[in-house]
Amino acid sequence: MITHMISAVVLTHNSQAMLEDTLTSLIWCDEIVIIDDDSTDNTAQIAKKHHARLISHKLRGDFSAQRNFGLAQAYGDWVLFVDADEVVSDALAKEISKAVQDNIQDGYYLKREDTLWGRTLRHGETSKVRLIRLGRKGSGKWVRPVHEVWQIHGYNTTLTHPILHFPHPSVRQFLSDINDYSTANAAYFYSEGVRVSWWHIVAYPTAKFFQNYVWRRGFLDGTEGAIVALMMSFHSFLTRAKLWQLWHQRGTV
Repeated sequence: MITHMISAVVLTHNSQAMLEDTLTSLIWCDEIVIIDDDSTDNTAQIAKKHHARLISHKLRGDFSAQRNFGLAQAYGDWVLFVDADEVVSDALAKEISKAVQDNIQDGYYLKREDTLWGRTLRHGETSKVRLIRLGRKGSGKWVRPVHEVWQIHGYNTTLTHPILHFPHPSVRQFLSDINDYSTANAAYFYSEGVRVSWWHIVAYPTAKFFQNYVWRRGFLDGTEGAIVALMMSFHSFLTRAKLWQLWHQRGTV
């Protein structure tokens, strides 16, 4: 039987908070490649401890370019992308290993299970997340500078076990992340010529909250579900308000 090498690629930037758990969950991979955006914390020391290959490479606000750079650095026949706040369970590791050795598909969607401040979220938009994170090297590339997507040619299926996600260690960090992502998202929409009016700024966030909290039953996740619904609505608002401002500053609104 042909054995296929698996490379795990992890993007980091001052990621010491959870990196130990992330890398420990990847010891079954043939190699771990860390693409680091000028971390000033203990990221490098943690990477060394886990025998990961750390490569410094500036993000420059483009996550897809950073991931494509990681793809180019990986030696494996298959590449698994894991964020620095995610953990691969033993069950998922076994499922990935089997899928790779079966060598049938070109890529695989992974479900993602979010745990926020000790509570696993079962509802809202986070419960519906499916991301292509495992793919045959050379079968596709990442697109979009933010909220990036791995476009893999060929047939892709979804694995059963989720990747475990532990985002936003505090409300303050949640707000900081939303501010950064909405800025990048607005810049992307602006570069694509997308325009907004006042009613977009009002209607989209309102619809986003209704979708998360009511339609997808985020209220069943308690206080954490309410916070996520509000934050995602705020992200929608900030993206469109910043996009409007970009056009306004250039005198084209």
